[in-house]
Amino acid sequence: MVISSKGEYALRVMADLAINHDGRFIPLKEIVQKEELSQKYLESIMRMLSKANLIEAASGHGGGYRLKKAPEEYTLWEILELTEGGLAPVACMKNSAMTCDRSGQCYTLPIWQGLAGLIQDYFQGKTLADIARNVE
Repeated sequence: MVISSKGEYALRVMADLAINHDGRFIPLKEIVQKEELSQKYLESIMRMLSKANLIEAASGHGGGYRLKKAPEEYTLWEILELTEGGLAPVACMKNSAMTCDRSGQCYTLPIWQGLAGLIQDYFQGKTLADIARNVE
């Protein structure tokens, strides 16, 4: 299992918004410069986050992005699940669907299900506030 650049960048931008969570909108250009990310790629990620109501956007002078909730209300799981479509350790578990014809006889499936549960529990137990605390 590898988290894509989309998931990684979404976590980075959400962490940046959490660290700077003071009510003001943060211009995308400022985030791009601090995080050294592609603006075009980040724009598509921001649209995804905004459409999912994780962030709010304002255009024009003083515009940018900010969190809709307090940093401790966002789990890393919800961000990664949105951007990655899940974090299945094996292909047959992707999107919570058992696509393998052998799943009923698979000896290793319980191992992968256990790992998937550990991954989900770990990321559900971490919030943007945890990341922001690491910076302080």
